[in-house]
Amino acid sequence: MSSEPKVKNADPKRPLKAAEVDFMKLIEQQNLERVLKLKRTRKNNLITALRSVALFCHLRIFNAGSEAGKVPG
Repeated sequence: MSSEPKVKNADPKRPLKAAEVDFMKLIEQQNLERVLKLKRTRKNNLITALRSVALFCHLRIFNAGSEAGKVPG
């Protein structure tokens, strides 16, 4: 895919219309909201992963301690 714009014969020096500027602001706002949502999701995923690891380690240590206290026989 090329990075060339899809608009043909566009003059890059032409000033933007008010509607074009408003549209760009709207898209930027939507993109910011999307980025913030992704950051929030990433943070929540990291917290969940850390909790899962902590629970797993706790259970392994607890089970190792209970196995050590048993008398074979």
